[in-house]
Amino acid sequence: MTQLELFRATCAHEPHEHFLYHGGFTPDLDRRLREDLKLDEKANLGQYFGFFDPRGVGLKAPEGLKAPDFSRYFEGEEKPEGSFINGLGVLEIPAHFYHFTGYISPLRNAQRFEELESFPYPNVDGWTGDHMAAEVEKAHAEGFPTTCWVGHMYENAWQVRGYEQFLEDSVTRPEWCEHILDRFAERNMKVACAAARAGVDMLHTGDDVANQVTTMFSPPSWRRLMKSRWAKVYAAARRIKPDIQIWYHSDGNVDLIVPELIEIGVTILNPVQPECMDPVKLKREWGDRVVLDGTVGTQSTMPWGSPQEVKKVVRERIRTLGRDGALMLGPTHVLEPEVPLENIYAFVEAASKTKAPR
Repeated sequence: MTQLELFRATCAHEPHEHFLYHGGFTPDLDRRLREDLKLDEKANLGQYFGFFDPRGVGLKAPEGLKAPDFSRYFEGEEKPEGSFINGLGVLEIPAHFYHFTGYISPLRNAQRFEELESFPYPNVDGWTGDHMAAEVEKAHAEGFPTTCWVGHMYENAWQVRGYEQFLEDSVTRPEWCEHILDRFAERNMKVACAAARAGVDMLHTGDDVANQVTTMFSPPSWRRLMKSRWAKVYAAARRIKPDIQIWYHSDGNVDLIVPELIEIGVTILNPVQPECMDPVKLKREWGDRVVLDGTVGTQSTMPWGSPQEVKKVVRERIRTLGRDGALMLGPTHVLEPEVPLENIYAFVEAASKTKAPR
C-alpha cells in the first residue's frame, strides 16, 4: 500500500497489515543520528526511517511582504546574543539548554483594551492559494497524502499576551482573551478553508490545554474560549470538503474533553501520552470515532527504557489498539537529546515490521 492508501484506510478504520509511524528529533539528537548513520546534513531522516510523510501544502505570502516591526514592544529589554523576535512578535531569548528559549510577550504590559486592538496580529490577507490544488494532485499521484498546518489558537494567544496575564484575563476580563483568540481564529479559518478548497487531506491543528492530571481550564471556560472557536474553523472547512481529516494535538491528560473534540470534528487525536492517559481505555471508549496517533511515551519508554522494552511497548500498542487499523504510531513528542540512538532504531524496527493482530 502507498502512504496515501494506508492513510485513507487508517482514517476509515479499515484493518490493514502495517501501520503508519513517525518521529521527530531535536537538533542535537538529529546531529548524532546522522553521525551514527553516516548521513550528511541534506539526507532526509524521515525517508531513511520510512516515517509517515504527508506532503505539506499551504498558502504563499505575497512577494516582498515585510514583517511588522515589533521592536517597540521590547524597548529597554535586554537582548542577549542569539535573541530574536519570532513571527508572532514574541521575543525569544536563549535558555542555554539545548534548543530551548525563554519568551517575552509583546502584550505583557498592556493596560488598555486599545493596546490589544492595535497589535499587528499575524494574518494571511493577500496570501495566495492558487498553487495548492496542483500540489495536492502531485502528492496523490506520487502516493502521498497532504496536510496543511493551520496552527494554534490558545498557545499563540498566551504567547502574545503572556502566560500568567492570559490566565488572569480569562477570569477577570475574559473579553481580552476572546479578542486575541478571535484574531487567531480568523486567521486559522482562512487557512483551513483554503486547504479544504484545494482538496488537502488533513488539517494540522491543536493547543496544549492540559497538564499531567487534567485540563488546565474548567470545562465551561474551555468550551467558551477554545472549543467554540475551533468548532467554527472545523465546520467551515467541512462545508467545503466534508471528508477532510482533522488532527488535533494537546499534550497532557485530555480525557475530559475527548468526546467534545470528537463532537466538533476531530478525527485524529495526538499524542495520547501513556504517562497520564490510558490508551486502551481511550480506545475502548472512543476508538470507533477517532484515530489514535502517538501513544509511545517520551517521558518514559523512549528515554529510559531499553531497546527491548521499546519494541515490547510498540508491539503491545499494535496488539491492543490496532485491530481496526485506526492507529498511527509515534513518540508522544519530539525526541529529546537523552533518548539513546538504540531506542530510536528499536522503535523503527518494531513499528515497521510488526503486523496487525488477526
